[in-house]
Amino acid sequence: MLSGTLAAALTPFTPGALGLDLGVIPHYANWLLAHGARGVLSAGTTGESVLLSEDEHMRLAEAWRAALGEKGLLAVHAGAQTTAQTVRLCRHAKDIRADAVAVIGPPYFALDSEELLFHFASAANACAPIPFYVYEFAARSGYALPIPMLVRLKEMCPNVVGLKVSDAPFEKFAAYLIPGWDVFVGPEACIVEGLAKGAKGAVSGLASCYPDRVSSLVNKPDPANGAAVASLRASLQSLPFHAAAKSILRIRGVPIGPDVRRPLRGLTSAEQVRVEEIARANP
Repeated sequence: MLSGTLAAALTPFTPGALGLDLGVIPHYANWLLAHGARGVLSAGTTGESVLLSEDEHMRLAEAWRAALGEKGLLAVHAGAQTTAQTVRLCRHAKDIRADAVAVIGPPYFALDSEELLFHFASAANACAPIPFYVYEFAARSGYALPIPMLVRLKEMCPNVVGLKVSDAPFEKFAAYLIPGWDVFVGPEACIVEGLAKGAKGAVSGLASCYPDRVSSLVNKPDPANGAAVASLRASLQSLPFHAAAKSILRIRGVPIGPDVRRPLRGLTSAEQVRVEEIARANP
């Protein structure tokens, strides 16, 4: 079972983002663990998930499993546009002995409860008995998941144990604090209140480059620290976030390249200066 802080890891690319730079992963994995993360979410939103091919998803997960070994937890994000592809990614996660699988609802179509139930049950069954977490993020999927559907899903699939919820503000997040579910906080601004209301930990995009700041907050969720972490996230979110986070990571000692996959873009010169200012203020 997942617990504590998991970093929603960045995905390293070769120049031009033409391929994966998997050689960075061992260094990155050790750095994340040394700075307080308990493990990694591979190929989540921060990992540019929807811009990866199915083969890249699998090779990336394999690299994380090899790098983390028994030292850290690996949750594999297996969300994809079709149920068939999602099932293949879930089966692969089981084959490589991932510690957990997370799946977001497919974007674009406004799926009804029966369609969603079929999709998530197919995914959960494909990786059983590995713990399965539904990934709720209405701003990315295009819809909020119906809670009655989630209750039916958990009744059908014993390995469905929890949720990763990235909805904000807190009123939207709090709707998914379902009794009996292990809930993990996505938005850093919701960590303090989320943990106070029963959340089990955080799966954080900011932890991709500041695992120490996020894990410190999860371990001691006081409001002042929570406000500081939320402010740091907002500073990076005001820039192209993926490129800014990769720049911060390089400044902090992990040799990840600057490239993001199009249509995401890199930083302008002025934005790079701003990132360096943020890094100096948050060493």
